Amino acid sequence: MNIPICVVDAFATERFRGNPAAVCLLDTPADEQWMQQVAAELNLSETAFVVPRPDGWGLRWFTPTTEVALCGHATLASAHILWEAGKAAPAEPVRFHTEQSGELVCERREEGILMDFPARPAEPVIPENNLAQALGAEPIWVGRSAYDLLCELRSEAEVRSLHPDLAALAAMPARGVIVTARGVAGFDFVSRFFAPAAGVPEDPVTGSAHCTLAPYWSVKLRRDALRAWQASARGGEVRLKMAGDRVWLGGSAVTVWRGHLA
Repeated sequence: MNIPICVVDAFATERFRGNPAAVCLLDTPADEQWMQQVAAELNLSETAFVVPRPDGWGLRWFTPTTEVALCGHATLASAHILWEAGKAAPAEPVRFHTEQSGELVCERREEGILMDFPARPAEPVIPENNLAQALGAEPIWVGRSAYDLLCELRSEAEVRSLHPDLAALAAMPARGVIVTARGVAGFDFVSRFFAPAAGVPEDPVTGSAHCTLAPYWSVKLRRDALRAWQASARGGEVRLKMAGDRVWLGGSAVTVWRGHLA
């Protein structure tokens, strides 16, 4: 087969930080079962499969257990690899076409890569009876986006110190649970993201979660441009700017290794 594959640390400026994603460069569309098996073998939070199209690139994302509708860090990693490998012109945007999230455009700038993503605002909901117990903290606000539950906590310290019951979170009626609070050390807000139901106990840095976080904090803080920190063990910065019903996500990426599927 000899299919090129790379691992990239996304939303990072150095290796072993941010969120690692695998990027598999295909010549033609692949079988869905095979892509899921590759993602399970690599066992990263996401593996992206990129295939050329006349109008850009087809893109799909798989966790070790399921396909997902939107993934920010693996999109960032895919654009980074296409530019780095010379498959996309350095000065031209990369246009990804996805089945469930439409067209996603990535642009290369001096400060990193900017991605044009759909906003996924959360609407307030009545929380599940066991949500606070599952989190180990009492949210002050709970909402639900197209994919996830969003829970605001009282402080950054509370977000950072969480040790949730992952089995209980996996039973929640959502892809995952975003936990957030206002930042206190140079960032507008911090967050963490737990998606055990999708095979990802805690994701290091989650672009798609920021499609929900950005509109929430933009309204709350009354500004369109935001700096965010995802407070996982690896950690990563996400730069955000609201643009109507879209969100620009900015971040850097570093290639960790390159190889081939035999």
